[in-house]
Amino acid sequence: MRDFSNDHRWLSLNTATVRKQGDLIEIIEACVRHGIRAIDPWRDQVAGVGLDRAVRAVKDAGLDLSGYCRGGMFTADTAHRIEARDDNRRAVDEAKALGAPCIVLVVGGLPQYSRPGSAASKDIAAARSQVHDGIAEMLEYAKQAKLPLAIEPLHPAYAADRACVNTTRHALDICDALDPERTGAIGVALDVYHIWWDPELKAQIARAAADRLLAFHVCDWLVPTRDILNDRGMMGDGVIDIRSVRAAVEAQGFAGYSEIEIFSNDWWDRPMDAVLTACIERHRSVV
Repeated sequence: MRDFSNDHRWLSLNTATVRKQGDLIEIIEACVRHGIRAIDPWRDQVAGVGLDRAVRAVKDAGLDLSGYCRGGMFTADTAHRIEARDDNRRAVDEAKALGAPCIVLVVGGLPQYSRPGSAASKDIAAARSQVHDGIAEMLEYAKQAKLPLAIEPLHPAYAADRACVNTTRHALDICDALDPERTGAIGVALDVYHIWWDPELKAQIARAAADRLLAFHVCDWLVPTRDILNDRGMMGDGVIDIRSVRAAVEAQGFAGYSEIEIFSNDWWDRPMDAVLTACIERHRSVV
């Protein structure tokens, strides 16, 4: 396993971690100040400054991308499915322009939450079927752009509103069904916040192997968690054995960035430079 204790060259910042403290340009400038060499930007943050300006800022700063957040939200009623398809194609185009190595997919839950305005449903089996079909359709477009898709399984607490793919096994089942030849066109983005609890985790990481492990995200699970969405912890403040998960991922040959992604009302209230300083320190001592 790589030793992160002496530098933070393999730290990537998911820009949601400081989304309340500044726009994407300000976040990029802060990363340069702190010697952070990679980011994973969110689409709304890119839209906030304009795609062309975002592309220039990333290039001028000499930053890598560890991914692009996010595509997905495939579940919709009939009236909204073309909207979902077109939105995901735009996400691919944006990721390609920015030079992202993959686009992270948060696949969607029930249609009324994934695509507002869709008719309400309680049929989660139908939602999972739509996710499979939606990823298959997006994959054909993404292949033309040579842009891999990274399915992110989310904690089961998000099954209704954000993602009905909740285990690494399920995500890999979709990968195997759509890309049995393991061409590298599709894989998984593993976020310890969502997967740490899974008794099958280590076995599924081994099943994924290097070719399916496209992204690795870190933060921590606080006890108690006051808000399931916006109360993630800084690494070391919670109960996840982050280093053991990273060891399992790296044992399969993953050699990419450890991407810090913290949705937290607490950390959003702190100055950006203070948050980045804490990220660097914890990346060296905990991750």
